[in-house]
Amino acid sequence: MKKLHIGLLPRILIAIVLGIAIGQVLPLWLVRIFETFNGIFSQFLGFCIPFIIVGLVTVAIADIGRGAGRMLLITVLMAYGCTLVAGLLSFATGQTFFPSLITTGVPLEEISEAKGIEPYFTVSIPPLMDVMTALVMAFVIGLGAATLQTDYLKNVARDFQQIIVKTISSVILPLLPLYIFGIFLNMTKSGQVFGILMVFISIIGIIFALHILWLIGLYAVAGGIVKRNPLKLLWTMLPAYFTALGTQSSAATIPVTLEQTRKNGVSNEVSGFVIPLCATIHLSGSMLKIVACALALMMMQGMPYTFGQFFGFICMLGITMVAAPGVPGGAIMAALGILQSMLGFDEAAQALMIGLYIAMDSFGTACNVTGDGAIALVIERITKLKIDN
Repeated sequence: MKKLHIGLLPRILIAIVLGIAIGQVLPLWLVRIFETFNGIFSQFLGFCIPFIIVGLVTVAIADIGRGAGRMLLITVLMAYGCTLVAGLLSFATGQTFFPSLITTGVPLEEISEAKGIEPYFTVSIPPLMDVMTALVMAFVIGLGAATLQTDYLKNVARDFQQIIVKTISSVILPLLPLYIFGIFLNMTKSGQVFGILMVFISIIGIIFALHILWLIGLYAVAGGIVKRNPLKLLWTMLPAYFTALGTQSSAATIPVTLEQTRKNGVSNEVSGFVIPLCATIHLSGSMLKIVACALALMMMQGMPYTFGQFFGFICMLGITMVAAPGVPGGAIMAALGILQSMLGFDEAAQALMIGLYIAMDSFGTACNVTGDGAIALVIERITKLKIDN
């Protein structure tokens, strides 16, 4: 009999639905088993992420050759530009809609955060380097290999790339739906997110709609540049979107983002360079969320603010968030310092920002990784134009 094949997207959707549907009825001991698996898999994933970046980016830069420096500059400027525009759009949207939804001058109420389900045991697998170190290492080795007269270093890098690709295809991707199921199972069983969601449901609805509109606009621009249907391009990226909903990490979603970007016609060289890089520096979804939440809390407390104040905050936030790539909720942790110094958030406001951000962390991350595919399409077009000329 012919073996039934279920694609990655259906498996991820099934995992999310099952996790939410049966989270309240499964016994605690069984949920803790899944949480134990998730803890081990999460450690393994964190260990592999720097290697994924080194393995993919190094070869991509080496293969691009002398054009790597120019492509790096264009990608960084484009990712940072998208992040800034997203922040300004979020501020404008909040200014328009939040005043009618928020009662100003209301003191912050302490929101109780339910404890997550604890695993039976944990296994610590610390990565050999952090993500920024991996990126710099990949740039240095890749640019060095591109300028050498011999191919020895390139061949070593390609062999390492094959190991990483095999690990992704044979271990990470098959186990990813089970990992996502465990995350949503824990979330439903503990009630960690839903209590916070109910407090700001209207604001969260606006932020979610803003994420969707942002992605549609981003792919409309990318589709116009590459002269292809933007809705089809966006549809192809949906597996990456739903994977990020579960992993809550742009870096952890790199394997799926990479696969779907290539299905959109982006070459291996460009996708292998742009996707791992943008997983660290392109954070438009996180920017949309943090700016909107910060503005809502300032309105709620009656705190004074100006456009200039938020513009400086947005510019600094786009840089600060890069300090915490690949970590679920890492962006808000990196943002706490400038929330305090530039917007005047006290400990209570910071605590509420953390809870509100974590409640929507999946959607912001999904927006980030899906947008990476649009940037890759534009970079691919720029690369082809340069070759043709």
